[in-house]
Amino acid sequence: MPALLRSLAAAVAGAALLGGCDLVGRSEPPSVESQAPDAVAEGATPSRQRVQDYLYAMRAKDVTRGRSQLCPGLHPTFDQAATGPNGDFARHFTVPAAQILDVRANGGKQEVLASVTVAAGGGTLVRSLRFTVAKGAAGWCIDSEVPVANPGPRPSGSVPASPVS
Repeated sequence: MPALLRSLAAAVAGAALLGGCDLVGRSEPPSVESQAPDAVAEGATPSRQRVQDYLYAMRAKDVTRGRSQLCPGLHPTFDQAATGPNGDFARHFTVPAAQILDVRANGGKQEVLASVTVAAGGGTLVRSLRFTVAKGAAGWCIDSEVPVANPGPRPSGSVPASPVS
C-alpha cells in the first residue's frame, strides 16, 4: 500500500475512532426500557435522518449541525475531537460521498450502517461505519459510531440503501 494511502487509511481509522464520534462506550445511552416494540420499529425513519444529517454535516464541515445529531452525553467528546487531526470534521480531508446502507432495530435502539468515502492528498478510501441511534427524552440521537471492517450482506427486509449527496 503506498504511503499516501496508508496515511489516508490511518486518518480515516482515526476519524472513526478518535473523531467527533469517539463514541464507543463514552456515554450513558438514553433509557428505552419503557418503549413499546412499535415505537422502536418506528425509530427507523428518525434514526436514518439523524445519521443522514450527520453525514451531510461531515461533508459540509458543519460542526454545529454534526454536534446537534449526537446525544448530549457525547457533546464534550465531540467538542474536543471533532476538528482535531483525526476528527470527523478535520479540514485536511473531504467526504465526497456517503451512503446509508442499512437501518435495523437492535434491542430498543436502531443501528444505521453507512459507507463513507474519504479523500485526502489525491487518494480516496471507503470505510463502513455503524451508528447506534437511541431515543431519549429529547428524541432520537446518535449514541455511538464505530468502524466496521466488513459489514457483510444486508438481511432480507432491511431498509434499502440511500445516497447522501
